[in-house]
Amino acid sequence: RLRKARLRVEKAIKEKKIFTVHGPYPVIRQLLRARGWVERKLPCKGRQLKQQPGDQRKQQLDKGKSGGGDEQGGAALNPQPSLGTAEPLQHPRCTAHDKENEKEREDEDEEEDQCSENSEDIHELMSFLVQDQVPNFLWTLRLSSVDQELLQRIEVVNRYPRLAALCTKEGLCQSLQNLPWFEQVDFNTFFPRCYRMGFMDEKEAFIEDFCLTAARSLLKLALQKVEDRPVGTEQPSKPDEVPGDHESHPMLSTAGRRSPLYPQLVEEALEVCEQHLGVLGHQDIDRKTPSPCWTCIDWDRFLPEYYRVAHEGTRLVLGREQRERCQHLLQRLEEKLPQLGIEGNLNIWIVKPSTKSRGRGKAGGSVGRTRPHGEGIPPSLCCPGIVCATRLEEVLELAQSCTGAPAGVCEWVVQKYVERPLTIFNTKFDIRQWFVVTDWKPLTVWFYQDCYLRFCSRPFSLCHLEPARHLCNVSIQKRYKTSQPDPRVPRDKIWSNKQFQAHLAWLGRANAWQRVTVPGMKAAILNALRCARDQVGSRKGSFELFGADFLVGEDLKPWLLEINSCPTMSPSSAVTRRLCANVQRDTLRLVLDRKDDPTCSIGAFELLYREAAVSSCLTVGLRLMVTGCSLKKA
Repeated sequence: RLRKARLRVEKAIKEKKIFTVHGPYPVIRQLLRARGWVERKLPCKGRQLKQQPGDQRKQQLDKGKSGGGDEQGGAALNPQPSLGTAEPLQHPRCTAHDKENEKEREDEDEEEDQCSENSEDIHELMSFLVQDQVPNFLWTLRLSSVDQELLQRIEVVNRYPRLAALCTKEGLCQSLQNLPWFEQVDFNTFFPRCYRMGFMDEKEAFIEDFCLTAARSLLKLALQKVEDRPVGTEQPSKPDEVPGDHESHPMLSTAGRRSPLYPQLVEEALEVCEQHLGVLGHQDIDRKTPSPCWTCIDWDRFLPEYYRVAHEGTRLVLGREQRERCQHLLQRLEEKLPQLGIEGNLNIWIVKPSTKSRGRGKAGGSVGRTRPHGEGIPPSLCCPGIVCATRLEEVLELAQSCTGAPAGVCEWVVQKYVERPLTIFNTKFDIRQWFVVTDWKPLTVWFYQDCYLRFCSRPFSLCHLEPARHLCNVSIQKRYKTSQPDPRVPRDKIWSNKQFQAHLAWLGRANAWQRVTVPGMKAAILNALRCARDQVGSRKGSFELFGADFLVGEDLKPWLLEINSCPTMSPSSAVTRRLCANVQRDTLRLVLDRKDDPTCSIGAFELLYREAAVSSCLTVGLRLMVTGCSLKKA
C-alpha cells in the first residue's frame, strides 16, 4: 500500500495535481480524486471551521459511501447523485428475492466497506506524503481559513478577495449607483430601489421616495374597483383560478371606521405627483427651490390619512374629473418610472442587514412587532435581521437604533418590496442563478444554463407579512417544513428551471423564459459585475462561482435581489442534489480541464461575456490633463 501511495503521489506532484478542500464540498473532493489529484489537508487558520460533511465522513463519506453536502436544515446526509447524470440515485426497494439473498449481500457489503476503508487509508497516507508540497488547487469556504503566505503560492483558488462591493447588500446598492459611468442603463430597470440608512443623504432620499410612493399609491387605490371589503384583505381562491394570479385589494364601499378623510387628500396627491413628473422631465433644472415633495404637502397629515386608506379600508370618493386625472397621471408616470408596475399600492419596504445573508442579524428597536389586531393594520414582518415595514416611522426607528455604528459603516439597507411578483399556485418564489467569473481584467463571465426556484411555505398575501409567505431563503423556510401552501407545490419547496418552463408553457407563455427572463438575468449580472470590478481583488489564476437571487415580476421580467459569493452546495431537495453536483462538476471542467483541452465539454456553462483585451485602459483615479489655448474675445 505504501508503494502504491508513493507512486500516485509522485505522479501527482509531477503533473501538478495537489489540491486542498476546506468546507462542505465532498463532491469537489470526489471529482478531483477521480481525476488523479492528491489532497493535502491543511490545518485551519485561527478558529476552526465548522466540521462539514466532506470532513465528517472520514468515518462515513470517505469510507466509500459517496455522500452529498448536508441539508440546510442540519438533516442527515443524503445519497450523492452519480456525477454528471441527470437524475439522483434511487434507493432500491427490498423484495422477497432480496431477502432470500440478504446474507449474500451482507457479505458483499462487508467486502465493499473493507475496500472503502483501505481506499480512505490510502488517501490519508498520500495526504501525509504531500505535506511539504504547495497545493496547486484550493477550494475553500473562506480565504481567511488559509495561511496568507501559503495562499499567495497556490496557483488556482476558487475565491476572490474584497468582494464587498458585489456580494453585500450595501456594496451592491452603492456599486449600481455608478452604473451610468459604465453603461447607458438605468439600474432601476432591474434592481428594486435601495438606500443605505447609515448615510444621511441616502436616508433623506429614502424619506422622499417613501412619501412620493405613498402619493402614487393613493392614486392607484382611488382607481380600484369599489367592493365590500377593506384594502389588503384576502379573497377566497376560486377552484378554477389560474395559477399565478394575485388576490386584489379593493377598498370599502361603506364609510370608514373613523372620521372622514379631509377633502383635499386626493388633490394633494395629484399635485405632488404632477410636480414630481415635472422633475422627472427635468423641468426643474433652473429652479432653486426645494423638491416639490417638501413644499406642497403636509406629510405629517397626509401619511396617517394614507395609512387609513391603504391599511384600514377607509374609502375615497372621487369625482369623474379626478378619476380621469388620476388615470392620465399614472400613465405618464409609468413612462418615467420603470418600477411603477411592481411597487403595488401598500408602500411596503424591506429592511435588511447590509452585510449578512440568510436572514441573519438582529433587528433593533420595536420595529417589526405585531400591532394589536383591533387596528386592522398588516403586521410587520420580523425575521431575525429582516423587517418588512409599511410605515415610515418604523423604518426610521430602526435606522435610529443603528446610529451607534462607526463612521462610514452602514448596518442596514432599506429596499422597495416587490408587491406584485409572479406567483405559482398563489405562492411566492425566487430564482437562484449561478455564474462563474474566471477573470476580472479582462472581465470574463460564464452563465450556467440550469437554475432552480425556491418556494415559500404559505400562500402569498400582502396583509400577512410573515417570513413563511415572503422570504424564499431555504435557511428561513426550513422552519416551516410542515406548512404546505398548495398541494401542487413540491413538499421540498424546490423546482428546476425545466419544471418552471413547463409551467409557463401550461400558462401559454412558453417563450417567455428564453425571451424575457434569461436575457434579463444575464444583463443584470453583467451590469453588476461591471460596476463592482474596480473594487474587487483581482488575482490571476483565481475564479469564483456566484449565486444571484432574482424575483420575477408578473411580466416575467427578473429583478436582481442580491449576489452571493460561495453559494451553498448543500442540497435541500432531489433537484438541488442533482443541480449542485452538476454545477460543481462543470465548474471543474471549466477551470481545470479546459486549460489542457479548450474544446472539452463544459457542461451547462456558456460564455456570457469576454472583454476585449486592450494594452491599457483608463482606471479610477487616473490623472488627466487638458491642453490648448484660450480664445480671445473679439
